[in-house]
Amino acid sequence: MAKSSEQFKSKVVWITGGGSGIGEALAYEIARRGGALVLSGRRVEKLERVRDAIEAMGQPALALGCDVTSEDDIAEAVEKIVAHFGRLDVAVANAGFGVGGPFDSLSQEDWRRQLNVNVVGAAMTIKHAMPQLKQHQGRAVFVGSVAGTISGPETSAYCASKYAIRAIAQSLSMELIGSGVSCTNIQPGFVESDIGIVDNHGVAHEDWEDRRPQAVMWSSERAARVMADAIYARKREFTFTGHGKVASFVGRHAPDLVY
Repeated sequence: MAKSSEQFKSKVVWITGGGSGIGEALAYEIARRGGALVLSGRRVEKLERVRDAIEAMGQPALALGCDVTSEDDIAEAVEKIVAHFGRLDVAVANAGFGVGGPFDSLSQEDWRRQLNVNVVGAAMTIKHAMPQLKQHQGRAVFVGSVAGTISGPETSAYCASKYAIRAIAQSLSMELIGSGVSCTNIQPGFVESDIGIVDNHGVAHEDWEDRRPQAVMWSSERAARVMADAIYARKREFTFTGHGKVASFVGRHAPDLVY
């Protein structure tokens, strides 16, 4: 839409996990709205592919290798962003994966790996971006999940991580009042992404079948459009899809129905 083409003009937007799925689609959408993009993640070749596509659209982009489980990596990424672009306006903590399986099958390492990536990694991403965000009255964004309001069987670790993200975002939103910085928690329902083909160690298997319900799955492009709208509008919490909104409502107000 024409009115959106300038929404992120002159803004530098950092997306962790920007090489595939929701992160990749969001990068393209924000580029279409005038933003300069920084894409970070572990799979540099994927980041470079997205960077090249954004540059072909006429927008500047930077690809950075960064493991969110390393605070040194995160701090170094922010330094490189500022050195390259001179500023950082929006930080999107999107990197994450899902540990699944029956509760009694999960090891201590499974739990640590899940929380270290999805919770600690996201928190450190926003923490190290915050000085720049405060300087430029920017936007902090957590990509949570409807699983942050409703749980299911064999998803205890993943749901715990997304409940934690919701708590962090709510607390941080209160701390940021008066700072000019907004904090948005985005809670997607089922969206096309690599999460369905990634194992408990965070390794993607291209030959795996995504067993999530395809009938209610949103495309990553459709998800990116509404996510960009929510980020621009500085919403505190934004839940989608339609099924996601219903599930979130049930999780909050009628949890016994889940059983």
